[in-house]
Amino acid sequence: MTNNEAANSKAAQYALDALKKAGADKVCCMVSGSRKDEFNVEANNFSLMRTLFNDKLQLKAIKDNRKGVISINKLDRSSIDNAVANCIALASSALPDEAEDIGEKTESKSFDQTIGGGNMDKLFSRTKDFIEQLKDEYPKIVLESKTSEYNSGYFHYLNSNGAEFNMNLEYYQIGTMFSAKDGEKSSSFNGYGARLSSLEKPFMDLDMHRTLLSEAEQSLDPRTVEKKFTGKIIVTPACDDMIWQTLMGCFLSESSLIDGSSLWKDALGTKVADSKLTFRASVLNPNIVAGERFTFDGYESKDADFIKDGVLNSFALSLYGSRKTGKPRALNLAQTIEVLPHNTPLKEMIKGIDRGILLNRFSGASPGPGGDVSGVAKNSFLIEKGQIAGALKETMVSFNILDVIKNIDISSERCMNGINILPWCCFDGVTISGGAA
Repeated sequence: MTNNEAANSKAAQYALDALKKAGADKVCCMVSGSRKDEFNVEANNFSLMRTLFNDKLQLKAIKDNRKGVISINKLDRSSIDNAVANCIALASSALPDEAEDIGEKTESKSFDQTIGGGNMDKLFSRTKDFIEQLKDEYPKIVLESKTSEYNSGYFHYLNSNGAEFNMNLEYYQIGTMFSAKDGEKSSSFNGYGARLSSLEKPFMDLDMHRTLLSEAEQSLDPRTVEKKFTGKIIVTPACDDMIWQTLMGCFLSESSLIDGSSLWKDALGTKVADSKLTFRASVLNPNIVAGERFTFDGYESKDADFIKDGVLNSFALSLYGSRKTGKPRALNLAQTIEVLPHNTPLKEMIKGIDRGILLNRFSGASPGPGGDVSGVAKNSFLIEKGQIAGALKETMVSFNILDVIKNIDISSERCMNGINILPWCCFDGVTISGGAA
């Protein structure tokens, strides 16, 4: 433990003790310290190099079933004393709620997710190599922005029931934003992001990076869907929000279960999807970089299946959500998601489609509580008679998510970007039409 980490641990213990002395019945406290070293690139040129530091103290106090929560970024005694007073004041003015609680005492644990420190020279070199490769291999790509980061952090968690967790982590993270341009023609923008535990692989060779860059250049001459039709869409790993985040937000989330809007609220243990589908939060998968290891409730994080072989297995509920709804608590915070592969190669999946879309990005309003999804397919391609038939101008797609997940196909390939692990998934019964603005 470094001197700074030791000081942070003392600050956490001081805050916890101060909240108890101030009258809190139950307390959670977490101190964290982080450092980010980053390079920024704009229009193919290095534009910024900087180092950012951030210390943070998060407090939760429960007094007479009333909750107060506060966060500050100073760890001196005076700032902590003020935060404690404000946290107690917030709790005293809150409405009572018997569902408020903290995790019970558990085994204290420390988690080491360090990688031996950051190599900034190598990070710069990898970034520079990527820019040069981009110019040579994809001359029509405009690199609107690129970030290359080395992140390190320390977390110390305590609660008044005796739970204690420590975590150290280090990782690299990259992000690119780009479009294609050729004379007066230009494509829609797209992006790519990945979290890395090493710099062994060139950035250009990371999963799906070349694919998305190549497809951007292919999108300079898009076509329009002339007639509305019902067909299939292949949702790529790049479009992770369209299906998986919709399922989380509308049917598995704490808010949808507490307010009763989730159509799955009484469906635990029943079949809700195709038996090919296993959808989970995989925090411990070795291909997830710097994954969560504990929750602010005070529990060690573990892998959890939301849907297993098509059957609804669990919800994304915190301790509060569990007590509020009477349903089981989730085993993690669902910060990383994984969909297990099946046995259909992507090429075979495309060959099996008479007419449909390969979809990389989706723009639409929040889906309704019934699962109706409608929006614009961007950076996408028409599939006709088992072949990619060219890029599409922005095209409308609409479907009901609860219906389409009952008949899906899942690729044997998956994209692993260190954040999520996702295959290509084919959904039938989607309405597709042109004329989007």
